[in-house]
Amino acid sequence: MSLTDPPQVVDCSIIPVFQVPNEGDVSILNVNDEENVVSEENRRKKKKKQVSAPRPACSWVYFSREFIKEYSASHPESSGLKAATKAASDAWKLMSIEEKEKYTRRAREVWDNYLSTAPARIPKPRKQTKLVTRCSPGRLFNVLQRLTSEQKDAVKSMGFGSLLGLRCRTLRRSLCLWLLERFNTARRSLEICGERIPLSPRDVEHVMGLAARGKDVVNSGPDDLIADLRYIYNATNRGISVRLLEERLAAPEAGEDFKRSFILYALGTLLSPTARLDVSPSFLHFLINMDAVHQYNWGKFLLDRLVQEVSRFRQGKQRAVGGCLLFLQLFYYESISIEGAGSSASVAIPCLSSWGEEEITEREKRERELGGYGCGEVKSRSLYIIHAISMK
Repeated sequence: MSLTDPPQVVDCSIIPVFQVPNEGDVSILNVNDEENVVSEENRRKKKKKQVSAPRPACSWVYFSREFIKEYSASHPESSGLKAATKAASDAWKLMSIEEKEKYTRRAREVWDNYLSTAPARIPKPRKQTKLVTRCSPGRLFNVLQRLTSEQKDAVKSMGFGSLLGLRCRTLRRSLCLWLLERFNTARRSLEICGERIPLSPRDVEHVMGLAARGKDVVNSGPDDLIADLRYIYNATNRGISVRLLEERLAAPEAGEDFKRSFILYALGTLLSPTARLDVSPSFLHFLINMDAVHQYNWGKFLLDRLVQEVSRFRQGKQRAVGGCLLFLQLFYYESISIEGAGSSASVAIPCLSSWGEEEITEREKRERELGGYGCGEVKSRSLYIIHAISMK
C-alpha cells in the first residue's frame, strides 16, 4: 500500500476485543475456581464412599449362572437371556433340597468368607434428646378418681391397692432420660452418684407396693385359650385399645370384667406399657383365671418388663421407651439424698403415696439448685428395708 492509495475502511465488528479484568472480576474468577475444586473433591469423596465389596450372591444365583451357560450352549435357537432365565427358574423349583445343597454350601462358604474379611460396621450411637414413652401415670390417676368404693375394694382384693394412693400425674422426662442413660440392663442396676445400685423385685415392692413374692407371671400360651377374651376386648394384632378399656372402666360394676379391664389398663398405662399406644394382648394369658391374680409376683414382672423394654429401645428396635419409668423416677428420689448424709428414707410404705406433684416439684427445684441430677448421696439401703419389714 502506497501513500497515494485511499485509506481502507476496517470493519471493527470482526476484530476480537480483549478486556483487561479489574480486581472485582479477578475475585469472581478465583471464587468460581475454588467452587469447582471443592465440588470436584466432593464428587471424588462420594465415589470413594460408594466403592465397597459387593455382597455375596445367594444359592439361586450360583445355580442360574451355571444353568444358563449350559442352556445357551445346548439351545442356540433360544430367544436370548429371558428364555434361559425362565428355564432356570422352572428347573430350580423342581429341585429337591439335596440337589440344591451343592449351591447352598457354596453360597454359605462365600458368605462366611465375606463376613470374616469385611470390616466391622460401627453402629452410630443413639443420642436421645427427647424422651418418647407410653408410661402415663396421669391417665391412670384420672381413672382412679372415678372409681366407686366397690371398685376400689375389688382393686385391693387383687393386690393392686397401692395404686389407689397414686398422687403423681406427670413423669419428669429429663430425669427419666438421665436415668435411662445410666441404667445397666445386664446388671439390672443404676450407676449413679459414683455407685452401682442394684434393682430387685423388693425395690419394686418398696416403691410401687406390688408383691415381690409368689408365682411368676407368664404372658404366653396357646392362642385358642384367649380367643374368647380377644373377641371381648376387640384385640387386634396391634393390641387392645386403651380408650376401649377406659369406656369399660366407666361402668359402675365391680365384677370379673372390671377386674380384668383394670389390670389391663394399669399395665398398659403405667406398670408395663410397650412402645405402642395399645395394650399387649399377650397379657390376657395371665388374666384367664382372675382368682389367681393376687398370687403372682408382680414386682418381678414389672422389673423384667422394664429391662426388656429398655434393652429393645437401645437395640434400635423401637422408638419409644416402654416399661414403668415412674418406678425409676421414684426409686431415684428414695435412694438419693440431697439434704445430707443424715437424711432418711420416706416413712410411708409404699413410697408411691409419698410423692405428689408438690413434693416432686420441690425435689426438682432442690436438684437444680445443687447443680443437677446425681449431686446427692446414696442412702443406706438398710433404712427402707427396715421400714418395709416393720410395715409387714
